[in-house]
Amino acid sequence: MNNAKGERLFRAVAELLGDKALTVTAKASGCAVDVAAGRYRDVAALLRDHPSLRFEQLIELCGVDYSAYSGAARPERRYGVVVQLLSIVHNWRLQLRCFPDDDEFPVVDSLVEVWPAANWFEREAFDLFGIVFDGHPDLRRILTDYGFVGHPFRKDFPVSGYVEMRYDPEQGRVVYQPVTIEPREITPRIVREPNYGDVGVG
Repeated sequence: MNNAKGERLFRAVAELLGDKALTVTAKASGCAVDVAAGRYRDVAALLRDHPSLRFEQLIELCGVDYSAYSGAARPERRYGVVVQLLSIVHNWRLQLRCFPDDDEFPVVDSLVEVWPAANWFEREAFDLFGIVFDGHPDLRRILTDYGFVGHPFRKDFPVSGYVEMRYDPEQGRVVYQPVTIEPREITPRIVREPNYGDVGVG
């Protein structure tokens, strides 16, 4: 995005949102806005509907776990919801981010009524991070199995998981049981021909 256009977007967003935004930052690709969880949905609707912005398309929504984040601008809250928006009319982009207030039970409003495309993205963030989207029409797991325990993209989730599933021929069904894999380090074995690397061979 050229500097003049980026500056115009930054000024328009900053002026429109005012104290509704925690921060408004100019970026090479457009603009980034952080908002409090309580204003998340209202700001989203404003970004979509205001004629000077018209962010009519939600491109992506994802959850983030900042608990192991070591960057200089580490957020106070553990979880974040990051939304990428596009204005087709004005040909510019914006990142909208909010942080659920409760790290133990993260909840933010659903954006499905603002952008229907948020539906499956929010289900994915719920499944993988445990972020609850209040008002979502069908909030259930989308990638993991129905009996899955925990949320696998959380930084404290063990690599081996908590449970495993297998087919039990005696019971004639799939059963769940605690993980039986013993942690171990696997170092690959390198197999080479005896004269590998010798000058003048092969």
